[in-house]
Amino acid sequence: MSKNELIKGVFLVGLGATSYGMLATVVKLAYKSQEQYTTAEVTTSQFVYGILGMLLINLYQKYKNKNQVVKASSKNIFHLMLAGTSLGMTSVFYYLCVKYIDVSIAIVLLMQTVWIGVLVEWFLDKKAPSKQKSLAVLIVLIGTLLATNLLFSEVELNWIGLFWGMLAAISFTTTMFTANKIALGVSSAQRSLYMLLGGGIIVLFFSLYTQTEAFNFSIFGQFGVFLALFGTIIPPILMNAGFPKTGLGLGSIVSSLELPVSVLMAYFLLNETVVFSQWFGIVLIITAIVIMNINFKRKK
Repeated sequence: MSKNELIKGVFLVGLGATSYGMLATVVKLAYKSQEQYTTAEVTTSQFVYGILGMLLINLYQKYKNKNQVVKASSKNIFHLMLAGTSLGMTSVFYYLCVKYIDVSIAIVLLMQTVWIGVLVEWFLDKKAPSKQKSLAVLIVLIGTLLATNLLFSEVELNWIGLFWGMLAAISFTTTMFTANKIALGVSSAQRSLYMLLGGGIIVLFFSLYTQTEAFNFSIFGQFGVFLALFGTIIPPILMNAGFPKTGLGLGSIVSSLELPVSVLMAYFLLNETVVFSQWFGIVLIITAIVIMNINFKRKK
């Protein structure tokens, strides 16, 4: 692969990760707006626009390729929608987490997928993690203590927010594992659409259960389009295009940009306090991701 293709891949993955990093801050702004939108309203608007957007993209691809796109089988659709339920749960849990704690801490909790993923691999493959991965997990845990400011802050973190944040990390790990194993022969646009439909079912039930007041449809005009574009449409397209050019290792490292971008957005737009120890913790977590995805063995 040429150097230009590699640079292009890094740019696409980085842009996708940056898009993801904006989400939590926008959700927090929706909560703090004059209308004080609920989690149900935020997630519903995001998934409705997201599904409509992916549907249009699928129709365009079908028209462009003159009906030569490989269609997903009923079995593929069922598996993708089932996998998509974890996508819906990730959004619900993460946005609930943001409601109770700072964005700069919520994104750190979501990054716990690093060590949760190692545990899942250990359980599924029945093989203990390597020393390299074990070191990375240790660094992540130390980085998390610093990044959440648990050691130096006199203010106690909201345990409800921590609970939802860890649930978001677990469901996000599930999404990553299933998305990379199901219906790989189907186009990424179709896979994204059916996963969104599965996630939409979770969001629908959550909204019906939690929305006690009249649904405020103005969310669709104020925040819905942005959340759908930067949360469910643009990032998957960019990352699906970028990862084949960068490879999984480099792509994973570049995608960790989501962490500092999210913290910077919270710092500038929400005026959240981020001290030096938290920045150091964030650097440690990114270092751990680099360690996990670099092959230190010399090629013969």
